Amino acid sequence: MKYRVLKAVSIVMILTAMAGFLFTPSNSRAQSSRMERQHHQSDMWNPNWMQRDMWRRGQMGSGMQQRMARHWTFMHEGIPAAYQGARNPFASDTKIINEGRTLYQQNCASCHGTTGLGDGELANSLNPSPALLAYMIQMPMSVDPYMLWSISEGGEAFGTAMPAFKDALTRDEIWKIITFMRSGFPVEQQK
Repeated sequence: MKYRVLKAVSIVMILTAMAGFLFTPSNSRAQSSRMERQHHQSDMWNPNWMQRDMWRRGQMGSGMQQRMARHWTFMHEGIPAAYQGARNPFASDTKIINEGRTLYQQNCASCHGTTGLGDGELANSLNPSPALLAYMIQMPMSVDPYMLWSISEGGEAFGTAMPAFKDALTRDEIWKIITFMRSGFPVEQQK
C-alpha cells in the first residue's frame, strides 16, 4: 500500500512539474532564453554562430546555410561511398607533419590562414568565409572520411568557393595535410 501511494505521489509531482513548465507564460520562457543567449555572447567557447536557435531556417546569417550544408549532409545522408571507411595511413611524425605543412601552405593557407583561423590573404573576399580549421579539426564530426571528402570534393556542391583538390593533389598529399592540421598547425619542426 505504501509503495502505491509513493508511486502515485511521485507521478503527481512529475506531472505538476511538467505542467508548470508547459504552461509557463511564453514571455517568461523567452526572457529566460534571452538571458541564456546574453550569457553566451561573450563566451569564446560557445560563440553566437554555434547557438542552436540560430540554425533554424531564416535565422542563419549570410553564408551560414552554406557553411552548415556539408555538416547537415554528413549527419543525415553520410558521405559518398568513395570516402566511407577511409583512414589516414600516416603517423604524426616530424617528416609527415613538415610535408603536410608545406602542402597546406601551398594549397590552403591563402584562404584558411597559416594557423587555420580563416584569416588568409583571400579570406575577406569569400562569402561564406573560409572554415576555421583550427577549431573544426577538433570537432567530433572531423573524422578521417569527413576530412578527406571535404578537401577532395571542395565546396561547389554546398555553394562555397572551396576548390576540389582531388585532381590537384594525391590522396597521400591530402592525408599529409590532414596530419599537419591534426597536429595543431605547428611551426616548422627540426628533423
